[in-house]
Amino acid sequence: MVEAAHLLAKIALGDRSALSALYDRYSQIVYAISWKSLNSVEDCEEVVLDVFAQVWRIADKFDRNKGSVEQWIFTLARSRIIDRLRKLQRLDKVSTAISGAKGIDFPTVSVDPIEAIEIDERRQLVLAALSQIPPEQLQAIELAYYRGLTHVEIAAQTGLPIGTVKTRLRLGLSKLKVVFNNEL
Repeated sequence: MVEAAHLLAKIALGDRSALSALYDRYSQIVYAISWKSLNSVEDCEEVVLDVFAQVWRIADKFDRNKGSVEQWIFTLARSRIIDRLRKLQRLDKVSTAISGAKGIDFPTVSVDPIEAIEIDERRQLVLAALSQIPPEQLQAIELAYYRGLTHVEIAAQTGLPIGTVKTRLRLGLSKLKVVFNNEL
C-alpha cells in the first residue's frame, strides 16, 4: 500500500489517481466522523466532498513535521463539520425569518380586489415552494436573489466552493420550477 504522505505529494503535482486512492482510503472514516455531528446523509456527503476538494487544492501545504496525513485530513474534516454546523444554525434563523414572513401583510398598490387576490395567491405559492426546497439551496437562492450576491460573493460569504454554490442554486431553482409547474 502506498504511504498516504506519498499520495499527498502526488496530489500536489496534480495526480488525480492519487486523490482517488486517498479518497478511497479515508472517505468512509470522514463520513463516519461527520455523521456523529451532523446526522444527515446530505450534510455528511457534502463534508466529505468539501474535505477532498480542499485536499486537492492545498495538498502542497501538508507538512509531515506537524503530524500525520490522517491527523491533517481529520483536522480538515473537523473544520468542515464546524462550518456546516454554523451554516445549519444560520439556516435555522433564515427559516424562522421566512416563517415569520408568512404573517406579514404586504401592501398592495392596486385597489382592484381581483388583482390583490392574485398577488396574495402568488405570494402563498412562492412561500410554499420555498418551504419545499432543502435549507442549503434556500440559503443560496436567498443570497443570490434577495441579497443580489454573485456566485463568487456567495462562495466567499458561506465558505463553500463556487461549484457547490452553483450546484445548490441550480438544484434549488430546478425544484422551484417543478413546484411551480405542478401548481399551475
